[in-house]
Amino acid sequence: MMRFALQETEIKPGFLTDAPFQHFPADAFPTMHPVHWLHSHFAVGGWSPLQRLSGMLTAHMTQIAPQNGFTWHPHRGLEIYTWMLEGQVYHEDSTGGKGILETGDIQRMFSGDYIEHQELNPFDAPARVIQIWFIADRQHRGLPPHYQQLKRGELPTRTVGDATVYSLIGDDALMDSHVDARLTAALVPANGSTTVEKPRAWEDLFLYVTDGAGTVSYDGQTTPLKQYDVILATPDLNVATIRAESEIALLSFYLPKFL
Repeated sequence: MMRFALQETEIKPGFLTDAPFQHFPADAFPTMHPVHWLHSHFAVGGWSPLQRLSGMLTAHMTQIAPQNGFTWHPHRGLEIYTWMLEGQVYHEDSTGGKGILETGDIQRMFSGDYIEHQELNPFDAPARVIQIWFIADRQHRGLPPHYQQLKRGELPTRTVGDATVYSLIGDDALMDSHVDARLTAALVPANGSTTVEKPRAWEDLFLYVTDGAGTVSYDGQTTPLKQYDVILATPDLNVATIRAESEIALLSFYLPKFL
């Protein structure tokens, strides 16, 4: 099955079924260890069967060993978001933007026509991030490159069941964006529960479990849910309930329809 939305969605043939709710275990997606200091899990992009979703080129976990990282390198035509899961990363770019990302922080880097940056872990503990690459919307491609970073304490929050939900992109989020997407992060405490928030009529949902373990229940079936599992859903979604065994962390991407 291969589907295209404005030539910006590409999915491996036969990977999906025609259903409003689909769950995929973490090992359905590639894990890479190309050098000794880097581990990555590619839910979108790379060699993932989800090659591209409505202009989102990648959504992947990257773990960087202490005293290592990506030295200066360029990007063009992208808006790149980094959600910090664990440890610290130092960022510096050719616009003069710089800062240390800590757990729960979010960073946005708009490359414009050209930017150079480095992402380093000069610290003594491993760093783990989710990095998200979008193709910049055409109407924004003439903008100069720029950088923004927000601390977890600056992010708008609300509750859904027992979960604390952080607004990262879109709606009431304080992060600027030049992409057609919404993004939230949710933390469900151990033994707590929450429901999956439906995508709107013009959206589909890509949900990435970034930490923890629990279950997801949908239409009478309960399935184990663990780190780096993926859920895809359409606006026809019925009630899907997530229960946490240990604290579970979720990233929910609401994108223009790709299913």
